[in-house]
Amino acid sequence: MNKLIQSTLLALATLTALSLSLPADAAGRVKARGATENAAGGVTAGSAAAGSGPNGGRYARGAGVATDGAGNAVGGSAGAVETAAGGRAARAGQFSANADGSFNRQGGAAAQSAAGGRLQTSGSASGDGNGNLSGVRNTSATSAAGNSYQGQTTAATGQGVQHSGACYDASGVEVACPR
Repeated sequence: MNKLIQSTLLALATLTALSLSLPADAAGRVKARGATENAAGGVTAGSAAAGSGPNGGRYARGAGVATDGAGNAVGGSAGAVETAAGGRAARAGQFSANADGSFNRQGGAAAQSAAGGRLQTSGSASGDGNGNLSGVRNTSATSAAGNSYQGQTTAATGQGVQHSGACYDASGVEVACPR
């Protein structure tokens, strides 16, 4: 299955690069997609798109998935956008799902406003195929003025959900989080 993950991520990167090199249509967009049978007895498929707007905003995204014919699948997706004013955001994620019912998913995202505020978040979730699930999410946000928040949420079967978080002023001193 590791070779399928590598193949899927390679296909995703190739499709994204291809979408950025193809000529755009009149609306400033380009798209590519395809699927083929693979040596593992499954299918490998992917898609990519990119575009730009009349005011200078632009985006690119891609996704890929591969199966092995035995009920296992891996995949991933990513995307990025930039506004004409200079705001930016990107996200990426990957997953694996197995014939025994187990799965794993992880991903993250980041954004920055044109004014300088920033956000980062990442998370993962997994299951063992027997009904036991767990997950975690980490988040960090900073305003253009320098105030910030750091938090984490975790959850697991039989343990419930736990959350911790803290807020800081621009000088780094912990302060009460607004409600």
